[in-house]
Amino acid sequence: MAEMWVCSIGEIDYRSALDLQERLRVARQQERIPDTLLLLEHNPAVYTRGRRSDPNELTMGEAWYAQRGIEIIETKRGGKVTYHGPGQLVGYPIVRVDDVVAYVRLLEQTLVEALARIGVSARARPEDGPDYTGVWVENRKIASIGVHVAHGVTTHGFAINVQERALEPFSWVVACGLPEVSMTSIESEVALRAIGDGGAQNAIGAHHSPTLESFAAVAASSLAGRLGHEPREVTLDALEKCFVSPTSGSYSAGTLSVT
Repeated sequence: MAEMWVCSIGEIDYRSALDLQERLRVARQQERIPDTLLLLEHNPAVYTRGRRSDPNELTMGEAWYAQRGIEIIETKRGGKVTYHGPGQLVGYPIVRVDDVVAYVRLLEQTLVEALARIGVSARARPEDGPDYTGVWVENRKIASIGVHVAHGVTTHGFAINVQERALEPFSWVVACGLPEVSMTSIESEVALRAIGDGGAQNAIGAHHSPTLESFAAVAASSLAGRLGHEPREVTLDALEKCFVSPTSGSYSAGTLSVT
């Protein structure tokens, strides 16, 4: 089974992560790395505007957002405006794909499966059209998906709200181009389930929401499985060496070597 490298970065600013993705995409196109997943948390917070964004989605005006330390960044990914910030797990798969629509559906089902593993029942809504791309718990949106593909290799990916603190900034814009959208988080859904259970023990255990790190591991395992890969953790330093060290018929990352 082919490996999928998984690199957990921690906190990183948006532009640095974008630059890293582009360098990794070139490395993947040149077969210098296998399919690779970056897992991270964006800090400082940003709003990103996809290719289908409308200026009216930023209802408060750029100066208002700037006062709150939130930058607005144009991106090449599909979709509309969304938020990235603390409390949210972001996954950037740098992988080869043939069918973009099928890949988006795969990302949705990856997150649906990962949420099911921790006891949160979620769904995708492809029948409702492109504006409803992402993952939903009932009619509450818990994860956003937007991708860009160049020469058969992806960048961008998914963002899933893990902690409640990630939610408020969505209310300051027309999130995902849906004026009536209600955003939710894993933490919020765990709390709701605890109320519904009347205090009984649930699948997560003692009603504790998973950390970003623990859910990242679940999401990575789910994505690797759906791509037919075996996940293998690598460090950022190891990935950086792939940009400068030529390979000959093999992948190498630091002390790792996969022929």
